Amino acid sequence: MQFLYPTFLWALLSISIPIIIHLFSFRRYRKVFFTNVRFLQEVKEETSSRRKLKNLLVLIARCLAVAAMVLAFAQPYIPQQDKVLQGDRAVSIFIDNSFSMNALSQDVPLLDKARQRAREIVLAYATDDRFQILTNDFEGRHQRLVSKEDALTLIDEIKPSPASRQLAKVLQRQQQALAMGKMPNKISYLLSDFQKNVSDIPYYSDSLMQVNLVPLQAVQEKNISIDSVWFEAPVQVLNQVSQLVIKVRNFSGDPAENVRLTLKHNGQEKPVGMLNIPAKSVATDTINVTILQTGWHEATVNLTDYPVQFDDAFHFSFYVAEQINVLSINESIPNKYINAAFSGLPYFKVSNQLSKALDYSSFSNHQLIILNELSEVSSGLAAALNTYVKNGGNVLMFPSGASNVTAYRPLMNAFSANDFTAFDNTERKVSQVNTDEFVFNQVFTNKNENLKLPVTRGNFKMSAISGRNEEKLLTYRDGSAALSRYPVEKGNFYVSAAPLDERYSNLSRNGEIFVPMLYKMAISTARSPEIFYTIGKDEYVEAEAKVLSGESTYKMKGLADEFIPEQKTISSKVILGVGNALKEAGFYNLYTDPKEVMRKFAFNYDRRESDLEYCNSDELAAFQRSNISIINAGERSNFTDLVGERSQGISLWRWFVVLALIALAVEQLLLRFFK
Repeated sequence: MQFLYPTFLWALLSISIPIIIHLFSFRRYRKVFFTNVRFLQEVKEETSSRRKLKNLLVLIARCLAVAAMVLAFAQPYIPQQDKVLQGDRAVSIFIDNSFSMNALSQDVPLLDKARQRAREIVLAYATDDRFQILTNDFEGRHQRLVSKEDALTLIDEIKPSPASRQLAKVLQRQQQALAMGKMPNKISYLLSDFQKNVSDIPYYSDSLMQVNLVPLQAVQEKNISIDSVWFEAPVQVLNQVSQLVIKVRNFSGDPAENVRLTLKHNGQEKPVGMLNIPAKSVATDTINVTILQTGWHEATVNLTDYPVQFDDAFHFSFYVAEQINVLSINESIPNKYINAAFSGLPYFKVSNQLSKALDYSSFSNHQLIILNELSEVSSGLAAALNTYVKNGGNVLMFPSGASNVTAYRPLMNAFSANDFTAFDNTERKVSQVNTDEFVFNQVFTNKNENLKLPVTRGNFKMSAISGRNEEKLLTYRDGSAALSRYPVEKGNFYVSAAPLDERYSNLSRNGEIFVPMLYKMAISTARSPEIFYTIGKDEYVEAEAKVLSGESTYKMKGLADEFIPEQKTISSKVILGVGNALKEAGFYNLYTDPKEVMRKFAFNYDRRESDLEYCNSDELAAFQRSNISIINAGERSNFTDLVGERSQGISLWRWFVVLALIALAVEQLLLRFFK
């Protein structure tokens, strides 16, 4: 047996008080006159012996009561395997409130059981101890130490959250909060289902904090989730059918058959197919989405899967412009073939500007800019085009056969493209089309020998410097490029080796190549626009900036919540920080004026929680170290007593209080009934 406060044992000296009282307790005798004193000696002897016995028993009871109370205050205990911590304690309790904690354990959600365990842990400690209650939300109010009563209140307020944190980050957060307290003892509890994808405890090695893992076992669930969706084409066009690819994952060990998919688009819901997904694998399905109106579109793909349902819906949004604007920059007169190619497509609008009278500010209003055989490209124009492409634009350059190789050097350097080296008047024929790249992908229904490819009677030879990120779209027989693409951040720079003039090339008369090439370039992008974001992962989103007036500011609004995000304007873009403001998956409108929606954002829950694979007992046992232990408690265990025994040993002070009360009761019985 050991004592938590051994200095209290000095109070055992107080046992001398009842002894002193006993020794100096003199009675005053009163005189009694007897007529016959024959029996006085016998009565005196008998009364004296009984009184001595009674006084001795009373003294023993009093000494026992005092000793028991002193020992109770010294808090004796029988030490267990864990080291008993002496002094005040700072206790951090992490309650995993991610979606996986909604799984059932004996018809009770794991989150409810975690809250119950957390209350029992708090009740196991003293009133003077301080507590941190932490969840996956990492809220500011959870980053401070509070009293026992406030800790119980915070536990009751915990709700499921879409956030999911790596346990190593949780431990770092606990360490930061406990370091703010002055308590000598720092104790951490992790109440979680310990999913494998977040359990990175083996990499934690802080020895100043005692870590206790409290696993909560769930009934193993089968789960299917929609992993992601994307369009085959980066830009959606009015009155066209877009192909949407849906990726579905089966996390269970059994195959999933006849998984029903539905699509809700602009308020209308319709079934789109059935999927069979093998165990522990993914499957994709492609559906056709008909675009019948311009502006922002909201769409949601759903599947039916019970009981884990948070990942059964996937939201996405996309924008359909009223028209695609194309700008042709000409040296003198416009090219009739460029105008003719787009005239058959009413969705496209072509405008022409002279190279000597350019309006650089209008570049951002166009999706494609064509440099039509300019004699030279100035450094100012090259810089403006570079900024335009980085922000998502597309530039197609046809060189002039009358220019020298240095005329385009500022432009080629701006895009880190291969330089023109010399002009070759040899007739050459394009022999290969790159149908794997977006521009010519799915353009030809039947790629056969009858496909008529362009022929050039003069073209610039180009350098072949490695690392220039060149992708050849049209290739001559010798392998050199006739048409190349250079992705630059969000946009593309396309370079033709031959002029568009009919004297040098018949490309403009080749409708099989020229028309779809211009069409696909106008709707292409180096990086597909984001059609969805993930809550907790994408803390910053981007939108087109707007000139603000007065006290106006950017706001975001969902079905129920409205908030003002962090905002920072960079050039023509505004960066919005959503942080932890988003709690519900769905659609959020960005606006400065509620009557005018600038953009629709679609947010989904993180699919990391979809994988319901947990660490088993052997894997948890591998986490144990000198400062990391595991508390495995049965469903009916008294967790308060269990935690108390682990932190303070088997406490005996209650038994000594009972012993003191029994001693005092015996004293009263002796005084009252011992005659």
